[in-house]
Amino acid sequence: MVRTELEKMLDGELYDPFDLELVQARERARDLCQDLNATREREQDARREILKRLFGQGGDSVWMQPPFFCDYGTNILLGERVYFNFNCVVLDVCTVKIGDFTLFGPAVQIYTGTHPLNAELRRKEEFAKPIEIGSDVWVGGGAIICPGVKIGGKAVIGAGSVVTRDIPAGCVAVGNPCRVIREITE
Repeated sequence: MVRTELEKMLDGELYDPFDLELVQARERARDLCQDLNATREREQDARREILKRLFGQGGDSVWMQPPFFCDYGTNILLGERVYFNFNCVVLDVCTVKIGDFTLFGPAVQIYTGTHPLNAELRRKEEFAKPIEIGSDVWVGGGAIICPGVKIGGKAVIGAGSVVTRDIPAGCVAVGNPCRVIREITE
């Protein structure tokens, strides 16, 4: 059985990003993001309808401060009342799962997509790794979350951190690369 490029993409395998189905899905998401980013603050009902169409899950309760940008939108699965501050980017080539009441500061970037190290292969194929972020996580402004990372519930990620490996639940982690500096005890 021949697998589609979408199936390969979502399974973290090498895939062709120029596949027509994927190009059209990205165009859909970019159009929805453009519509969202053009809304005014008083147009909350219009924003909500766009968010429900954009996200795979959670568009009915997400708290969004545009501008916001993503690749597909449908691969973003949000829990209840997730908050994105201004200028966040989610490259959701693979699934991005975010738990309830998680907060993202301004300019947070979440990247599932990555590329082969081999230059010839990189010209025509790419791949991705899913990202999971638990509930009640706070990610400070300007942080970057890299492909394949899992962040445990109630963790705090410091502003400007580059998260390259898993972060356990209930801790404060900061830096580049991001490292745990202490548990949250209070």
